[in-house]
Amino acid sequence: MRSLINALATLMNPFAYVGDDALPTERLSTLGTFGANPGLLRALTYIPQDLPKAAPLVIVLHGCKQTAERYDDGSGWSDLADRHGFALLFPEQRRVNNWLLGFNWFRPRDNTRGSGEPLSIMHMVEQVVRDHGIDRQRIFITGLSAGGAMTSVMLATYPELFAGGAIIAGLPYGCADTTRAAFRSMKGRRGGRTAGQLAPSLRRASGHEGPWPTISIWHGGIDGTVHPSNASAILKQWLKLHKLSPVPTRAHIVDGYPRRVWKDADGHEVLEEFRITGMGHGTPIKAGGPNGCGSSGDYMLDVNISSTRHIASFWGLMQADAANRSKPRASLSC
Repeated sequence: MRSLINALATLMNPFAYVGDDALPTERLSTLGTFGANPGLLRALTYIPQDLPKAAPLVIVLHGCKQTAERYDDGSGWSDLADRHGFALLFPEQRRVNNWLLGFNWFRPRDNTRGSGEPLSIMHMVEQVVRDHGIDRQRIFITGLSAGGAMTSVMLATYPELFAGGAIIAGLPYGCADTTRAAFRSMKGRRGGRTAGQLAPSLRRASGHEGPWPTISIWHGGIDGTVHPSNASAILKQWLKLHKLSPVPTRAHIVDGYPRRVWKDADGHEVLEEFRITGMGHGTPIKAGGPNGCGSSGDYMLDVNISSTRHIASFWGLMQADAANRSKPRASLSC
């Protein structure tokens, strides 16, 4: 009965929250008002006590079959926010939009600037910025799987909002516009559209002329759900936009896994890629121990490297590491 009431309420008022979607979670708080919500998404936040003035903001997008709360539990983002003083925003999908709780990154109305889910997320960001005095120069976004693909969408359609993005087991922007095409792209078959052909779609998505966000790309080497070739396509899109050579500035091993990094003309790291050899589909974490962050579970894979910590370091959010981003990385603590 409740699902029927929710569906009817949505038809009558597509911008309203209904039913259980309005209930707070154990750790996260509901963002009740944030303007028009054409994507019908829920918004949750985590704001540490004594948040510094002009603090950074990280937007975190969960994957299919996940909730914001479960993704935060697994990834450890709110623990990191407590320690290093930044705010978190968790857009959350609802079953009325997608039964598997995946963001609809492949639908034209949900991967275009000014409509659908991207517009909802943009309005959430603006509300959190106003509510908490966020530094507009330090807004970042990350996501897993469908959330990683929606991260690609947000970085393409609203690049002026973000200083950086991190795409985990995601897909390149513009690779699909139907459900069938989305499944083909997940398997690495993009209907004849090469990575080079996809690259211009980034620039066309917003009309923005730069500067462009820094990008961190993570993918399991044996991912059977989203083929690893998608990571290569994402990389090629952003290399072209940043006007960088395909040859990395540096390649080395971090916590047992290969990392490639590209620097701009000023020596700043603007692109990085982690290929987690031997890992399937999910977010790489390191649970337990003094350097642990998050907890293992479905699609939260304990492979002895914390993508959360390394992404935060790449963005300069971990104060001890921010001044040494060009140096080899040591183990980082939440």
